[in-house]
Amino acid sequence: MNPLIPLMVIIPIACALLLNMLHKKDRTVKVLGILIALALPIIPLITSYGLHYFGGYAPLVENPTIAQGLPAAITSSALNVFHPAITYFFGSAQQIFIFVLGLISFLVILTALNETKRPSGVYIFLMLMGVASVFAIILSDDIFNLYVFFEILAIAQVGIIVASKVKGNFETALKYMIVGSIASPLMLVGIALILGITGNVNITDIIYSLKTGLVDPQNPVLLMACGLITFGWLYGSGLPPFHTIKSAVYSKALPHGAALLQAFSVFTFVALGIIIIRIFSYMPFSKVFIIAISLLAMILSITMALMQTDFKRIIGYLAVGELGYIGIGLGLGTSLGLTAGLFQAINEAVITAFLFIGFGTILYKTKESDIRKLGGMMVQTPKVALLVLLAGLAMAGVPPLNAFQSKLMLIQASLNAGIPELGIIMILLSIVTFMTFMKAFYAIYMRPKPKELEISDAKIPKATIFSLVVFLIFCIILGLFPQIATSYLQPITNILI
Repeated sequence: MNPLIPLMVIIPIACALLLNMLHKKDRTVKVLGILIALALPIIPLITSYGLHYFGGYAPLVENPTIAQGLPAAITSSALNVFHPAITYFFGSAQQIFIFVLGLISFLVILTALNETKRPSGVYIFLMLMGVASVFAIILSDDIFNLYVFFEILAIAQVGIIVASKVKGNFETALKYMIVGSIASPLMLVGIALILGITGNVNITDIIYSLKTGLVDPQNPVLLMACGLITFGWLYGSGLPPFHTIKSAVYSKALPHGAALLQAFSVFTFVALGIIIIRIFSYMPFSKVFIIAISLLAMILSITMALMQTDFKRIIGYLAVGELGYIGIGLGLGTSLGLTAGLFQAINEAVITAFLFIGFGTILYKTKESDIRKLGGMMVQTPKVALLVLLAGLAMAGVPPLNAFQSKLMLIQASLNAGIPELGIIMILLSIVTFMTFMKAFYAIYMRPKPKELEISDAKIPKATIFSLVVFLIFCIILGLFPQIATSYLQPITNILI
């Protein structure tokens, strides 16, 4: 077993609790917060691949599939008997997902601590608890343990919204909690049904039971379990019918908080999506459903974004719509499609954080997010304006930035799968996405400044500029050398095939 694997979850939780106790010691919170955040992307880089389990049986770590991206099928003489083991698996895909989320978390926390005069230990506590929860979701090969952290993540997200002190944040947080109080228990019921049929909550054991005939895969109870777990998946990621509340969540958080919340949604979407594919891919309609709901998310979200006047709500809807590209890759189910979808997930998490923090400088300078009341910011912050423009071009898939590569791969995958209509739709929606972004960019930066608009003399913190530059460098590197990311993703796509 590799003892460093659980530390990726334990360290942020322990540090979160420490910062929560030090929340009135501003300087200490700032220094420790930055150091802890810096460790988040480093830990996965120094951790070797493998398995770690708590209790139950010992997983078969000698199997060569460990190095290829998924845990080995665990052979047991009593797979229909419940084994109370919590298993974490760490492979190449998990490494790059956790590294990217850790990098985003570091930059977000760095920005938050420097944009706030009195940094709150409670706020950083909530961020770190959310990060730890998503790390656990990515690593977990135990579906019940995954659900536990799914719930912790929901609470942390609500806390980040409440801590923002944005007008209407309590109402949005309450709505999100009410919706979650329906979606999460339904997901738990689906997990309970799987446990009742297979006697296991270990995901690899469940798959082994289905493939070897120990459990009848045509059991209608499994169909119900699939539907209930998928419902929770839609809630966690913000796909329809939850796209409206999810975009509201982003708009009621502070910009750096919204950047992290979106990253949480992306990687939760990917982790749960992979599990659904692993367990239920034998159901003929599963991939069709994923493609259909992804297209619906893209169309509805971009349509809603066109009608918004608050730039945070615009980015929120665009962020939800971009999830659809990931879903199309997962739904195609081909090697190229899966690789492109997972690559798009990495790109979207980075680009959306880039946009939220970039547009957040407008809120920092003006305390205003309504694009009808903004203008003339190109003169005030020309360097940031250029960075924000490049972030918008990256989201739209303009070369040589990173999303161009993943979206091009998705179009090629749809052509190879004999569904050219999907490629055409993705191209058209990318154009509309760019138009929507330019609408907000023009209103904020290029239109003459309204007389009533008050602009603060406060300089944008250097930490914020640093974060934006790092995001841009990341976008350029993956745009020019996509194989850096896809080489980490290829093993898991091969196994999923």
